[in-house]
Amino acid sequence: MLFYLLSNRSFMWALFLINLLGTIYGYIWYMPQLEQTAAIFLPFVPDSPTASLFFTIALFGILIGRQWGLIQALAVMTLFKYGIWAVVMNGLTLAVTGNLSWLGWMLVASHFGMAVQGLLYAPFFRVKPVHLIAAAVWTVHNEIIDYVFMQYPVYSQLDLYIQEIGYFTFWLSLLSILVTWWMCVRPKRLKW
Repeated sequence: MLFYLLSNRSFMWALFLINLLGTIYGYIWYMPQLEQTAAIFLPFVPDSPTASLFFTIALFGILIGRQWGLIQALAVMTLFKYGIWAVVMNGLTLAVTGNLSWLGWMLVASHFGMAVQGLLYAPFFRVKPVHLIAAAVWTVHNEIIDYVFMQYPVYSQLDLYIQEIGYFTFWLSLLSILVTWWMCVRPKRLKW
């Protein structure tokens, strides 16, 4: 039943449109930070919209009968990572401040959805080990940009915990690489 829903072309086109609009909204949301970011760091600052952009492109590929393994690996890895990351950061914001705005709750729901959709569509993807390695390099490199060059997404209430957040994010990156391997590359993985 789930396979038929996920593989339904009308459903996939609707999901494509939702992700495209969410990607555009995400880049707009990051605009104040991007305006203050050096050009060399621009590709690495808007983490979540870039993750949803990878998924949007991967989904479009399926719709036109193409398999772009590197984009698919990046989609699964980054959707899981930044989906979980944003849920945790908004939970931490709630714990630190005692409050989470409606926008924070919207971010929790939308980012949880990002993580789930990456996992649900992983069996449709054709990722080779070389794609996994390249996506892993991108993901770990992004951690260096975020927490060595301090280009991480701005959560002003959480600046006091940036070292702990960087440490958590490093391990979340490794978990995301493992999840992508498990879902997309290992020999006995689920394929749809």
